[in-house]
Amino acid sequence: MARYPFAVRRRGVATAAAVTPDGGEGLVATGDEDGTEEPFDSLFDALDAAPEVGDPELCAGVAEGSSEGIDGVEPDPLAQPAIRARHGLARPPKLAMTPRPYQDEAIASWVRQAGRGVVVLPTGAGKTMVAMMAVARAEVRTLVVVPTIELLQQWQATLAERLGYPLSEVGVVGGGKRTIRDLTVITYDSAAMPSRRLDGFGLLVVDEVHHLPARAYRAIAGKVNAPFRLGLSATPERSDGGHHDLDRLIGPVVYRKDAWELARDQHIASYDEKRLFVDLGSEEQLRYDQLMAEYRWYIASHRGSLGGPQTMFAEMIRRSGHDPAARSALRAHHQARMIALNADAKVGRTVELLQKHRGDKVIVFSEYNAMVDVLAERLMLPAITYKTPLPERRQILDRFRDGSYAKLVTGRVLNEGVDVPDANVAIVVSGSSATREYIQRLGRVLRPKKERALLYELITRRTTEGKSARKRRPTAPIDPDRKQRRLADVAPGFVEIE
Repeated sequence: MARYPFAVRRRGVATAAAVTPDGGEGLVATGDEDGTEEPFDSLFDALDAAPEVGDPELCAGVAEGSSEGIDGVEPDPLAQPAIRARHGLARPPKLAMTPRPYQDEAIASWVRQAGRGVVVLPTGAGKTMVAMMAVARAEVRTLVVVPTIELLQQWQATLAERLGYPLSEVGVVGGGKRTIRDLTVITYDSAAMPSRRLDGFGLLVVDEVHHLPARAYRAIAGKVNAPFRLGLSATPERSDGGHHDLDRLIGPVVYRKDAWELARDQHIASYDEKRLFVDLGSEEQLRYDQLMAEYRWYIASHRGSLGGPQTMFAEMIRRSGHDPAARSALRAHHQARMIALNADAKVGRTVELLQKHRGDKVIVFSEYNAMVDVLAERLMLPAITYKTPLPERRQILDRFRDGSYAKLVTGRVLNEGVDVPDANVAIVVSGSSATREYIQRLGRVLRPKKERALLYELITRRTTEGKSARKRRPTAPIDPDRKQRRLADVAPGFVEIE
């Protein structure tokens, strides 16, 4: 399999990532049972991991003008004449939605912080609607920054529909289009172009704001002189600590609700998570052990020169450019990981789960497109990967939405941001060690519904996949009340005393 190296520099240490033609399996440092580091899960993750060079002063977007309180009434931080005169909308927005209580709370918290800050809500909880409320509340020219072309079109349609604008009056920049309007949506890549001017907006909305601190994108915040800023994310934390820079780029976290809190209050579906374990076949186990032995032998024989656990994997990547043994060890590690994540037994277990949930709407997730293709072919399921043409992707999602399709298998392409129709069961055949990915996939089954949602994880025993599965679980419990409920189920009236 061909591999294309991509180098980044992280805290003074040269690291590298690689993508492959079949779906972006790259290298990233995330930790391994040997004290080494795991591969980057995508080139985008590698891009995110690259820190800034130096610390240039960024535009703070300080609000101008003021409004005095009258008769002791607290002044409205957003209703400032100077800002409205400079950035006001020609067409007042008409909000066509009924906010949920927590969305009202989120906007109130954002307004109290003078219209600057990050709102953290789980996937499926309506972060986009919070942005619509912010635009309607601020009534100023707005720029929305999104990660992908598909989200570009999605946001354009939502802004028009929810705020009462003709579609032609919502501008888009990206994908070959360059139309600036009072309400404009732009991709990260287009916004980050050195020649791109982004002044003249009163509100900056950044979707999936955890990408903004990346070296390639952080300058966007300085190019937009908007006094009001809103960041949206389900998981703003970054492994490189870059999320701390969001305080300066966008503002602090002003509101946060986790999935278990919203489920408890019945704003999203109640849910269960179940881990199911499978074994490698005898030939798979033999090959896996051989590959991991080669990888571990290289580490053991070069441990003194590879440095500590935090730099060991990066040093192996650096050496792979001139050391055939290092290159072979990395290849062995990657192939072993592929065996664990794509174990044959996972196909059989997926069939069992689909039969069990014959009457449910199910999304099957796989980390690698090779497994997506296997599942789609063997089980005759509609599939979406990064290779699926956009018209076909839309058709599949529309049919899933209207019930023509009840099952769907996909790779990482539906993890982030895409408006995926509601399902009530998710089967994670394989995944990375990233907490963000785990929460995004859980969010695909959490939209409000009467029945409980289910998330299954399939994990191969006696492989490094177990550690990745443990690592991707949020450090804070997703539902801290679950243990007490389980105790109540087996022993009614029992209360645990701490």
